[in-house]
Amino acid sequence: MTLSRDAEHVTTFKLLGVHVASDLKWTQHIDAITSKAALRLHFLKQLKRSGAGSDDLLYFYVTVTRSVLEYACSVWHSSLYAAQTKALESLQRRAMRVIFQDNDYTMSLIRAELETLESRRDQLTERFFQHSVLPESSCLHYLLPDKHDPSVTERL
Repeated sequence: MTLSRDAEHVTTFKLLGVHVASDLKWTQHIDAITSKAALRLHFLKQLKRSGAGSDDLLYFYVTVTRSVLEYACSVWHSSLYAAQTKALESLQRRAMRVIFQDNDYTMSLIRAELETLESRRDQLTERFFQHSVLPESSCLHYLLPDKHDPSVTERL
């Protein structure tokens, strides 16, 4: 048995459930999670038709659908295009329409005690940075520039 020394060049690969592209754009990942979430919205509609209450529907959405839309968002959130952000938000908008059919999106979010997905991703990303990068004991801390390095501010 001989092993080839040539490595296969791929443009996208899936790592721990995240589709990573060689150009570091998130189009394929966003497409994959929006498709997955859209399928789950179908089940949300089925639960609504079967008579599930709004509390149960909201619980299903948060645990089964929103979790797909937020998984590993600290990695990709800050690199999204406006259209990608809008596509993700439209899924939550659709879910709120199913759960609270008589309310507009803003009122549904207030009633559900939820935030927009973009706002929530901002918070999750900030929390990840605060807890996993900033502490000096973190294995990622070395990636940060020194606090008092004047050359960093000069380059900005």
